[in-house]
Amino acid sequence: MKRKILSILTLFFFQIQLNVCAQNRVTFKIISEPATHSNDIKYLAGDMNGWAARDSSKIFIQNHLSISLPSGKYEFKITRGDWFTGESDAAGRPLGNRNFSLLSDTTIFISIAGWNDDFNKREVIPQHTSSQNVHIIDSAFFMPQLNRYRRIWVYLPPDYEKRKKKYPVLYMHDGQNLFDNATSYSGEWGVDEFLDSNYRKNGKEVIVVGIDNGGAYRMSEYNPYVFQNFKAEGDKYVDFLVKTLKPYIDKNYRTLPGKQNTYIAGSSMGGLISLYAVMDYPSIFKAAGIFSPAFWTAPAMDSLVMKDASKVRSRLFFYAGGQESKAMVSDMKKIEGIIQKKSASKIYEIIDPEAHHNEQAWRKYFPFFYHWAIEN
Repeated sequence: MKRKILSILTLFFFQIQLNVCAQNRVTFKIISEPATHSNDIKYLAGDMNGWAARDSSKIFIQNHLSISLPSGKYEFKITRGDWFTGESDAAGRPLGNRNFSLLSDTTIFISIAGWNDDFNKREVIPQHTSSQNVHIIDSAFFMPQLNRYRRIWVYLPPDYEKRKKKYPVLYMHDGQNLFDNATSYSGEWGVDEFLDSNYRKNGKEVIVVGIDNGGAYRMSEYNPYVFQNFKAEGDKYVDFLVKTLKPYIDKNYRTLPGKQNTYIAGSSMGGLISLYAVMDYPSIFKAAGIFSPAFWTAPAMDSLVMKDASKVRSRLFFYAGGQESKAMVSDMKKIEGIIQKKSASKIYEIIDPEAHHNEQAWRKYFPFFYHWAIEN
C-alpha cells in the first residue's frame, strides 16, 4: 500500500513538472502600423529576452513572429532596433509595456499607433533625471571574465567631496534603469532621488555602483544555468563583480570593503543573480535585495540553495508582486522556506498583491530594502 501511495505521488509531481515546463507557441501579428516605416525590420523586446531592443532571434518576418514560451505572465514592446525607434501612441508619447498571460498556444494581434522617432525629439527623448551625485565611471569598463565591455555608474553620497570618511557600497544590476529616465527602457528606480532625500532626513549614506545589463547578454549573464537558447554565464558575471569590479571600486573610492558594508540588489533576472552571488560568495555580501526573482529560469536554484544555504549568514530581502508571473510568489516562497530551514540568515519578505513586474513597483519598495538591510 505504501509503495502504491508513493507511485501515485511520484506521478502527481511528475505531472506538475510537465505542466510547469510545458512550452506554448505564441504568434505575434502586427495587423496595423503607420506607413512611414512599414518596410523596416521590427523586433520583439520584453522580459522573455531581457528587454533586448535588437534581438536577432525575435525579428518579425512579414509582420509575423512565432516563439515558444512556458506558461506565465509577460510584458513586451515592439522596436525597430533601439528604444528611440520604439513604438509610441499616435501623438508620439511613450507607451507602457504591453502584457499578456500565457496558458496555451495563442496568437496576439498588435496595432502600432506610432513610432517615437517620427515625432519631435524633445517630446520623445526623456529628460535626464539623474542627480548631480551620479557619475559614469567608464562607458566601456572591461569585463575580463566575459571578454566584454560595459558602462558602469556610481552614486556618491552628497558629502563625499566634503569629508574623508569611508562608505558602504551597494552593487546593483540593470544600471541603465537605476538613476536616469533617459537611459531606462521601462522607467527608473529613482535610487539617487531616494538616497539624496534620505541623506537630508537622517544623514545615512552609501555608495551605489550600477552595472548596465548587456542587452541580449542579460539573460545569460544573470543566470548561472542554461535557459532555453541562453548560455550559463552567471558564474563569470559574479566573478567579475567580486574579483574585478569590487577591487577597482575599493581602490579608487573611499569604501568600507568588508562584508559588513557590502551589499547587492537587483530585480527579475537581477534578483536571481543577486541571490546566487550571496550563495557563491557568502563572505562578501552582508545583504541582498532580491526583487521579483526570475527563479522560473533557473529550476536548479532549489538544489543549490539546499546545498549551500547553510554557509550563508546574511540579510535577504525578498519582494514579489501578486500580478507578476503565475509562479512568482510560490517560487519565491519555496526558496525562502529552504533558506529558513538551512541558514541562520535573516529574511524579510514583502508581497504586494496588486503590483506588476515593473520598475514602478521596485522603486516603491527599494526604500524598504534599504532601511532594513543597509541602515540597520
